[in-house]
Amino acid sequence: FLLADVPNIVWITSEDNNVQWVGCYGHPNAETPRLDQLAKEGFRYTHCFATTPVCGPQRSTWITGVHAVSMGTQPMRSRYRIPHAKIPYSADSLRRAGYYCINHNKTDYNIGGRADHECWDTTPLDDHGVIDYRTLANRQPFFAIVNVTDSHESSAHGNVEGTTHKPENVKLAPYHPDLPVIRKNYAKYQDAVRRMDTQIGKNLDALCAAGLRENTIVIYNSDHGGVLPRSKRFLLDSGIHCPLIIRIPRRFERLYPAERPGDSVERIVSFVDLPKTWLALADAEIPDVMQGRIFLGPRQDPPREFAVAYRGRMDERYDAARAIRDKRYL
Repeated sequence: FLLADVPNIVWITSEDNNVQWVGCYGHPNAETPRLDQLAKEGFRYTHCFATTPVCGPQRSTWITGVHAVSMGTQPMRSRYRIPHAKIPYSADSLRRAGYYCINHNKTDYNIGGRADHECWDTTPLDDHGVIDYRTLANRQPFFAIVNVTDSHESSAHGNVEGTTHKPENVKLAPYHPDLPVIRKNYAKYQDAVRRMDTQIGKNLDALCAAGLRENTIVIYNSDHGGVLPRSKRFLLDSGIHCPLIIRIPRRFERLYPAERPGDSVERIVSFVDLPKTWLALADAEIPDVMQGRIFLGPRQDPPREFAVAYRGRMDERYDAARAIRDKRYL
């Protein structure tokens, strides 16, 4: 088959882990060899920030390219209706551009009036629940979302005994008390992050085995911060400062954001920028309603001076809070 001069895009997301839980960002608790290797082969963004530190409202922004506070979808588990005729989903634009679009477990958009799966094609899976990339090879170009749930906050709940990582070796944040149970919770979450990294590695290996590595841009980021107290749901760096790693094949080196793979990129990226940038990479039509800035490729916009973040009702608590983050200050 002949592939048009646009890349396949695999967007891998993990849940509830900030930059402190990815090794290439320099924290001693993190053990993520596959993500660290991805950063050596790609570009590591150092100033990437979620727009909201909880999943549902963030997903509503990712599928539309519109801030949740602009649509009224910032209250968690609200599923308020939006004007779908005016605010399309990003997958709609990708499919019109000729992309086969699949989504493995990243829906829950917190938006009413439209079924979450309606905008996606059927997702092929192998016998182990990993994307069947060999099938996707016959459907290029494709856009694939792969959501890895191992690092979700639920993985830190329950029994904290018998962890693989040793509680006495963890480095505690200064705002957590140095108590045995806290150390055990850290070690339990370290185990979960290691499983997350392994699952991401399985997807990267399957992509390579299908002969798709040189045709495919791979993106990795978490959905917001977490997961121990004072992170998820809070407008602090522990809640909004997220890893973002992008590997670009040499075939598409015109898209490199820095001189060579392995470099880090200090440009500020807000999560509202992601869907608009993916559409630009796919040479798809970008809806006028999208509010982000394209940060990669020939159509990129001027860099941001700061990113904004917000929270409304999360769980049972109402807390109208806002944050602004530049490269130095929150």
